[in-house]
Amino acid sequence: MLDLNYVRENLDQVRTKLQSRGVPANALDDFAQADVERRRLIAESDQLNAQRNAASREIGLLMKEGRRDQADGRRAEVNALKTRIADLDQLRDAADSRMRDMLAALPNIPDDSVPVGKDDTENVEVRRWGVSPEFGFSPRDHVDLGTALGILDLERAAKVSGARFSILNGAGARLSRALVNFMLDVQTREHGYRETLPPFIVNTSSLFGTGQLPKFEEDLFKLTDERGLYLIPTGEVPVTNYHREETLDASALPINFAAYSPCFRSEAGSYGRDTRGIYRQHQFEKVELVKLTLPEESFNELESLTHDAEVILQKLDLHYRVVEHVTGDLGPSAAKSYDVEVWLPSYNEFKEISSCSNCTDFQARRAQIRFRRAGGAKPEFVHTLNGSGLAIGRTWIAILENFQQEDGSITIPEVLRPYMGGMDRIVAGGR
Repeated sequence: MLDLNYVRENLDQVRTKLQSRGVPANALDDFAQADVERRRLIAESDQLNAQRNAASREIGLLMKEGRRDQADGRRAEVNALKTRIADLDQLRDAADSRMRDMLAALPNIPDDSVPVGKDDTENVEVRRWGVSPEFGFSPRDHVDLGTALGILDLERAAKVSGARFSILNGAGARLSRALVNFMLDVQTREHGYRETLPPFIVNTSSLFGTGQLPKFEEDLFKLTDERGLYLIPTGEVPVTNYHREETLDASALPINFAAYSPCFRSEAGSYGRDTRGIYRQHQFEKVELVKLTLPEESFNELESLTHDAEVILQKLDLHYRVVEHVTGDLGPSAAKSYDVEVWLPSYNEFKEISSCSNCTDFQARRAQIRFRRAGGAKPEFVHTLNGSGLAIGRTWIAILENFQQEDGSITIPEVLRPYMGGMDRIVAGGR
């Protein structure tokens, strides 16, 4: 959530920044009107308080002079002033609440370094790594490959659960598990993240903290009981909320978490996009990276986080590129984001496999995650960052498509072979 006082004091600047990411120009009009009303109520309350204080002093003098009847009359006026002041304070609090509710529905302010643009077609390529494979045959997509090998079953998944679900079998399931363990090992052993296994069901406070609620409820799977619980759309939600409503010591920062989790998304509004295969699913898995940092370090930490996601693709020898989001393509909580996109031969283009974002104090303000510097300084909000390190299913796709052989088998990247029991190829009927 945006800082109410900052928005109030920099209304035009905030309006311009939010317009650059597609927020209507009039989105802050009601906020501004409520702020005018709040200021009027405060001014009237201050004026009446001054009158009440003056009247109270006058009552004291009247009592000293023995003019009790006149003092009692003034007391009645003071009581009326108290009632009016209480009413004004209640109206002021209501205006404050309206303003906060409005801010809760607004996205983060883009950092000054973010390129201005309307959507993902204008995202800016930052760098590339590796080269795309060259085939001496017509390559197949992961659906044809996985089905022929007997490691991917979409038909029975649809029977069991419906569209946009999958079943992995044999070496396909083992490859998915190998990727999870490989990614966690790299992030914990080489990059210093602390592994955590969070709950996969969260409450509304957690989803509000990271910004999914109230605006994006249609994208969530809600449980049907009365406790207001949801399946997590990403490991970012439970992990970021780990320190919700806490004040941390500055010396403990940065805090770096790596978490495996399944993720559940309704994909509302995405029908017709990437419908073939397992690229876009209702249920998928990720290794999520989350950082809580000092404000002055968060943009350097974003570069580090993105690098940590890239290393996985480098070790797997998968061709990829990094693109920076323009303002119009930023996620609601993000002030700056990069996408890591892997080369998929079936698309003949790069496709997103990780999104890495600096959310500055936007989520921390919603989740009330603070830190205190040495010397008893006033608490400040941490900066939160998150990124996929990586999406398991999309990495699985990339391995099948980039390492396919003419006979339909799949060469397993060398770094994964220890996690696959020494297996170097997936062949039909592979277990």
